[in-house]
Amino acid sequence: MTHDMNYLRLLAEKFPTIESVTNELVNLRAIMHLPKGTEYYFSDLHGEHEAFIHLLRSGSGVIREKIDNLFRASMMEEDRSALAALVYYPSTQLARARKTKQNYDDWCAITINHLVIVACEVSAKYTRSKVRRTIEPRYASIIEELMNTDSTDVDKRTYYREMIESVVSVGCADGLIKALCHLIQQMTVDQLHIIGDIFDRGPRADRILDELMKHHDVDIQWGNHDVSWIGAMCGNPVCLMSVLRIAISYNGFDCLEDGYGINLRPLSMFAATTYANDPCTRFMPHVLDENEFDPVDPALAAKMHKAVAVMMFKLEGQLIGRHPEYAMENRMLLDKIDHEKGVIRIGGKEYPLTDTSFPTVDPKNPYALTEAEQNILDGFQASFRHSERLRTHLDFIINHGAMYKVANGKLLYHGCIPVNADGTFAEVDLGGGRHKGRELLDYLEMHVRRAYRSEDPSSVDLLWYLWCGARSPLFGKDRMTSFERYFIDDKALQKEHMNPYYKHYDDPLFCEAILREFGLDPSSCHIVNGHVPVKHGETPIKAGGRLFVIDGGISKAYRSKTGIAGYTLISSSHEIQLAEHRPFHRGNDLESPETYTNVHIVEHMPHRLTVEDTDAGARFRRRAEELQELLGLYLQGVFGET
Repeated sequence: MTHDMNYLRLLAEKFPTIESVTNELVNLRAIMHLPKGTEYYFSDLHGEHEAFIHLLRSGSGVIREKIDNLFRASMMEEDRSALAALVYYPSTQLARARKTKQNYDDWCAITINHLVIVACEVSAKYTRSKVRRTIEPRYASIIEELMNTDSTDVDKRTYYREMIESVVSVGCADGLIKALCHLIQQMTVDQLHIIGDIFDRGPRADRILDELMKHHDVDIQWGNHDVSWIGAMCGNPVCLMSVLRIAISYNGFDCLEDGYGINLRPLSMFAATTYANDPCTRFMPHVLDENEFDPVDPALAAKMHKAVAVMMFKLEGQLIGRHPEYAMENRMLLDKIDHEKGVIRIGGKEYPLTDTSFPTVDPKNPYALTEAEQNILDGFQASFRHSERLRTHLDFIINHGAMYKVANGKLLYHGCIPVNADGTFAEVDLGGGRHKGRELLDYLEMHVRRAYRSEDPSSVDLLWYLWCGARSPLFGKDRMTSFERYFIDDKALQKEHMNPYYKHYDDPLFCEAILREFGLDPSSCHIVNGHVPVKHGETPIKAGGRLFVIDGGISKAYRSKTGIAGYTLISSSHEIQLAEHRPFHRGNDLESPETYTNVHIVEHMPHRLTVEDTDAGARFRRRAEELQELLGLYLQGVFGET
């Protein structure tokens, strides 16, 4: 007897008969021999909702590839492109077809037939029960019949044709087509891994989260931008001001106001009055995307930007003062300003300030908020807490997220594992203890969850350290030099030094040590990393294939550095592929994905992987062993059937 009898009695309640046990055993053993599902890895989405949603719906070009393989001999290139566009954007393409097709009903009947063929192809590796759970319930019986009818049988072929014609004649064709398109999208991406930084810079992180919440299997490895938003919801005032500062600096008013209902009017009134005669030149927003709903005059946005930045620097000083263990006193700079001379003293040297207007800073108490600033802060804290949509999205990020994930032989994390100059794991002094390697990430994850669930003050403060702390594994730099970039024209002071991790991560031995730290076999496993954009001309494949850096610049803010518009790592039963994307442009939903996506095979599997080779397979094996033992107890008469 290898399993506890009490546990086996509980298992017997779920499987109370010999027949139920044997049926489940047969099911598990059959599932384990199905091909492994395809996993998709994205990183650093940064609010670029249009590009990401297109990549997700198109399977980063995989759906078009399957359409070509199925219909190249029978369908023109233009028609294959149109079918692909329909799968990605069914509502838009149906409206277009209704206007342009001479016989819309006939087009619908033909299209349903084509979509059923594609749906059968992308779902072939899954059980019928899994496919059934993915189908929109209203059309489940129809789609199941269409997908499982033997078209070689003459009678069945007639039945199949009559079913499609009936759907069209009763006016259900549009709904069925949308349901088939959704099924194809979902079955193409079996598991979806997001390697951090959903928020900031791009226009609509909220719409990305809406799309992620529709998917059947998603996990998220938190990035420092995500944790900053979590901190804002938890009431951390510095995280809150950081979120507002970045949103305003990238013209992200639609996400704040239309997306989450954050009231910016008190801030705009305060900024317009307080900085009325200040041009705030250094604070002009980066307008990478025009606002759709909430356009704000750039001059006013610059004043709002400066107002929240000054408040942030004050609040940072207060938080750092509470936590000397963070060793971030060098970030307290407001008290180093000589307002009369217009200079700041750093490291025994004076630097001229590029902006000397600080109407809310009291030289005698530089980190204190004014009464008006405190009112602004209180209003924003209430506004964030009362945003139901933001709470729903952050609940999802917490419940589906973690600092890292070990999944099917891959270690996923956003930033880095902090190390010393020699590549050994760095000890970080937090909470009265020293933490390093995997234990550091486990410790920080516990505090993120504690901050979100109970709003423990020390855990809530720690969220800011995760955002920009000197040894934060999510930040990966020695300091965030926002103050210097705003107020000091000195490139040396503005420099942010990367953790030594980034000097070592192209070394196979270094990556092998990290994999072993997380209990993985270095000879066959990989690290998937985000956070730092891969510069133009560099390779995202590090350490001889042991590590993939998949931040390729989906964010417009980084495309000048990367030369592309993002990567997707794709792990199928046959191979690992790296899809390299060129920029997505609004309105090109008829353009075939392969015209701006290049897919490269980076590793072939030694054999076609099955479910048995995955983490799910390991769970199924354990369950099969338990059921086998339970079956023995039934056969021996130890347990009676009920």
